[in-house]
Amino acid sequence: MSEYQLTAVGHIQSPYKQKFAIPRQPRLVPEAKAKLVFSSDFNREEFVRGLDEFSHIWLLFRFHETADKGYSAMVRPPRLGGNERKGVFATRATFRPNAIGMSAVKLEGIEYKNGQLSLLLSGIDLLDGTPLVDIKPYVPYADALPHANNAIASIEPALSMVEFEANALADALAHGERLQQPVKALIEQMLAQDPKPAYQKPDPERLYGVKIWDLEVKWRYLSGASHCDSDQKSTLYIVSIEAV
Repeated sequence: MSEYQLTAVGHIQSPYKQKFAIPRQPRLVPEAKAKLVFSSDFNREEFVRGLDEFSHIWLLFRFHETADKGYSAMVRPPRLGGNERKGVFATRATFRPNAIGMSAVKLEGIEYKNGQLSLLLSGIDLLDGTPLVDIKPYVPYADALPHANNAIASIEPALSMVEFEANALADALAHGERLQQPVKALIEQMLAQDPKPAYQKPDPERLYGVKIWDLEVKWRYLSGASHCDSDQKSTLYIVSIEAV
């Protein structure tokens, strides 16, 4: 089999500091804002001339945290509860032969500041530090397929309820001002996707946590379903938001 060497054109700076709780698809969390910082070889405005004429772009990237762990012919998609096996090419699993992923995200702007070229993005689903392999403009008439069929994930998953303990809400607002970021909105949209494994039954005794920006967010489950196909969704209760 032929081998090819890829060069990273840049990397992502995102609020997601760990894989847990990253949305499973792009654009499910509109407030997930990020910056694509170009590498030195591509840090020239000529590379993006005309890109501002597009509202959305495709990002081709490498699953850098799992690339060295090999790949599997069969995987367990979270959308199916983690109990059914599918071929890796029938899923968007990270454990792929070339560890390549793709996301269509919103282009909020192009920034050239202090000699550094960057793209401002939203609706991102990428881990902080993700290397970018390529960037392509999204072409609506060719890329949007309204009559396409996907039997595994035909519709967006239902959203869970997210509630804040009073002190956690105050901390979310305060940290939002400090970071100049939509902390409360991101937490709400991110956790409404219910990041725990779909096969895992909500445990009100267990404290869950995730890191975004320089914050650690902790929550409990108050109620909910034991599997992803139920109409009953979980209620996540945010108990603390602390700088770490």
